[in-house]
Amino acid sequence: MHNDRVADDGLESCSAKASELLELAIERGTLSAASFCFRQGDLTCKGDFGIADSLAQSQLEAGVAKVPSYLLGSITKPIVIAAMVSLFDESGLSIEDSISKYLPDFPVEVFDRITIGHLLTHTSGLPDQLPNNAELRSRHAPLCDFVDACKQLTVAFEPGEAYEYSSMGILLAAEIAQRIARVDIAELVQARILMPLGMRNSALGIGTLLEECLMPCQVEFGAPEAGGGRSDASTWNWNSSYWRSLGAPWGGAHSSAEDVAKFLEAFLQPTANPFRSELKRMMITNWNAPGIEPRGLGFDVDMRSSGVMTSAKTFGHSGSTGTMAWADPATGRICVVLTTLPAGALPAGEHPRDHISRLLMS
Repeated sequence: MHNDRVADDGLESCSAKASELLELAIERGTLSAASFCFRQGDLTCKGDFGIADSLAQSQLEAGVAKVPSYLLGSITKPIVIAAMVSLFDESGLSIEDSISKYLPDFPVEVFDRITIGHLLTHTSGLPDQLPNNAELRSRHAPLCDFVDACKQLTVAFEPGEAYEYSSMGILLAAEIAQRIARVDIAELVQARILMPLGMRNSALGIGTLLEECLMPCQVEFGAPEAGGGRSDASTWNWNSSYWRSLGAPWGGAHSSAEDVAKFLEAFLQPTANPFRSELKRMMITNWNAPGIEPRGLGFDVDMRSSGVMTSAKTFGHSGSTGTMAWADPATGRICVVLTTLPAGALPAGEHPRDHISRLLMS
């Protein structure tokens, strides 16, 4: 285990307990790799475990910086949407715009009723995954094929009247962003978010990250839509070169724990990059009506339904690949836990990421 601490007593105590939990999980074979980063103000605790620790130790011996990066799963969503939001001022893009304005090739009778805001808050009525998701992945379809398949979708309810988690809604938001910016969404994320924040060990897809730095997901426990447990999914599951390089806007980013902490920190500091404070406030403010699951723009907010029992101002996201990240403006505390064990491998609340997240809540 590699652990680096610059912390007060509270964070150091949490770091020690988190390290014990992760070391035990590695010893038992529950996890193959994990990393955490806790921050509060200028104070930081971080640690690497299992394969991630071995990588960190090898870089110390070789004198070459090799930082473990993990498939973030849905923590990808707020990073991608941040890139989209960065276009608001210069493009005239508004959350009240109908998406038909930007997707004129989509059927008006369905998509004219959906706004940008509906996409970003999971109230569009669009499904999480496409009906032919497995077929698209198994034939290594490019992202444009996923976008084209969305043209056949209908909505499960009148947009804005209910909540249904929708990865395809985020895909369409990313498509709109790249049509406006006239660059690939991965390039937009790199230029607008990753570079300004110094997130050097991150990419939507794999970018220039070294393959040896990518922590392999324990795909035998993976989500069904990602080919989890299927013997015929080795060429399109989370560890495949296809999926790693695809850069799916809803779940295909790779990053280190410290880089994710940098991203969250930017929303605790109104004057910091990557864009002006009002747009950042918009992202971490609940836009959904009372009685509907609270959501910011791309962010999960008031995260009690995700098991994060901190202040109502807390924002962040979790990922089905076994990741968790949140920041609490009331305390300034940031928690990032990245693992290789998919979230569905254990009962709700029993995953190591959840145990460690609870340590930071006190």
